[in-house]
Amino acid sequence: MRTAIVTDSTAYIPKEVREKYSIYMIPLNVIFGKEEYREEIDITAEAFFEKMRMADELPTSSQPSIGQFVELFEQLAKDYDAVISIHLSKKISGTYQGAVTASGMVEGIKVYPYNSGWSCMAQGFYAIDAAKMALAGKEPEDILARLDELKASTKAYFMVDDLTHLQRGGRLSGSQAVIGSLLKIKPLLTFVDDEIVPFEKIRTQKKALNRIFDLLGEDAAKGLPLKSSIIHANREEQALEIKDELEKRFPTVDFSISYFGPVIATHLGEGAIGIAWMLK
Repeated sequence: MRTAIVTDSTAYIPKEVREKYSIYMIPLNVIFGKEEYREEIDITAEAFFEKMRMADELPTSSQPSIGQFVELFEQLAKDYDAVISIHLSKKISGTYQGAVTASGMVEGIKVYPYNSGWSCMAQGFYAIDAAKMALAGKEPEDILARLDELKASTKAYFMVDDLTHLQRGGRLSGSQAVIGSLLKIKPLLTFVDDEIVPFEKIRTQKKALNRIFDLLGEDAAKGLPLKSSIIHANREEQALEIKDELEKRFPTVDFSISYFGPVIATHLGEGAIGIAWMLK
């Protein structure tokens, strides 16, 4: 059985990697006033941050239409027997539900929508692993089982410079945002049951980063093979410094660098930093 792998743009998998592993991408949109851009297609992360700094109002985002999913799945049906469609957490976007709805509207191909429970490179790792298995001829059920294994081992923590974006976007409660801004804290955030929740309240970015390093260290000390990504919102130099430090601390972990692109950065704001890891 030939299986196609689809993910959405919030996985932020570089184009050359998508092409290498035949990963199909459906874009979410970022909106400035009346101007709408498909991320990873019409607007880059760099251009987004420049535009956001000049904008009078914070941008918004929107999910792909069901019609876009149907069109993609019907196109894939010409060459594939099945498709696994891997998407960002279902409680922060309707993208996964769009794939579910579209899956019942196409014929000639079996669609398996998959809720990653995360976003960004945590989700990207899932899509890349799935694509490698699909290219090796693995059955959809085997690929889905592997995704469940990855999900069970995935951890990710991130912090933002300004809680306003999360508050306005409805991804964090207003009271939490007010408390954070008044006390100048850098709360560590994570996902629990598909939702963004505060993990710990920490005063400075340095202390927050060190706390993430400690959490990663606890898992690295178990001797299990891990892969990790440092994810940044227009802070590449800082991400490189973090990567260098972590590689010295944890030489057995495979580290890479990724980024918060337009749609996710709409809600996190510039300067956000996160670290995700899971079993290889």
